[in-house]
Amino acid sequence: MKILLSNDDGFQAPGLAALYQALKDVAEVEVIAPEQNNSAKSNALTLHSPLYVNRGSNGFRYINGTPADCVHIALTGLLGYRPDLVLSGINDGANMGDDTIYSGTVGAAMEGYLFGVPAIAFSQVEKKWAHLDAAARKARDLVLQMSSHKLIGSAPWLLNINIPNLPFDELGHVKLCRLGRRHAAEAVITQTNPRGDTMYWIGAAGPSKDDAEGTDFHATAQGHVSMTPLKVDLTDHDSLGYWAQTAARLSEQDKNRV
Repeated sequence: MKILLSNDDGFQAPGLAALYQALKDVAEVEVIAPEQNNSAKSNALTLHSPLYVNRGSNGFRYINGTPADCVHIALTGLLGYRPDLVLSGINDGANMGDDTIYSGTVGAAMEGYLFGVPAIAFSQVEKKWAHLDAAARKARDLVLQMSSHKLIGSAPWLLNINIPNLPFDELGHVKLCRLGRRHAAEAVITQTNPRGDTMYWIGAAGPSKDDAEGTDFHATAQGHVSMTPLKVDLTDHDSLGYWAQTAARLSEQDKNRV
């Protein structure tokens, strides 16, 4: 099994190293990750400045770009082969609910999915890496289970997995979940720089808004590992009928103008 491993916390992040160590004996793992922390970079690609590949003292290759850059470059020429699986993480903090829209961790996995490779984004629920060894062991077990069920190397799929910061023996089972929702982010933070200019910092993410049973927020709060299948299609299928009528009216107005 050939695995491409990336993240958004940077090539020196403990979560990346832990996942690599957990998998290196059961797969051929190639690490290509960002040089710096790229949290909240989503699916961004660098199009207007050059990207460079270097190798760090830990043996991992890193790129001066985004998580999606790393996977994109790897799959379009750097690797020279097609991996069986793309993994991203383990992220320092949850990627649940609305987080997935902004997450560079999810963005890296999604880039693999867009190239037709099965992909998983792994995150720990709380920051600061508590019980990281347990999370890496759980991620390893999940990869091996999926391999045994012949899900790897098949048609592409994209999973978002969040693991509570608990000892391995205290982790609950994997629960299939839908994404929850968060409240709006907290207010922007303003400061004044030494030259008297106003600086703005994006506020912290808001608390959970929809954490009902069946959501990733609810599952992880109960100590379970949440697993949510994701898709790229952002079409609001439920509203297509409504907008079809509106589009027809707009089209008719255009014809009348002619």
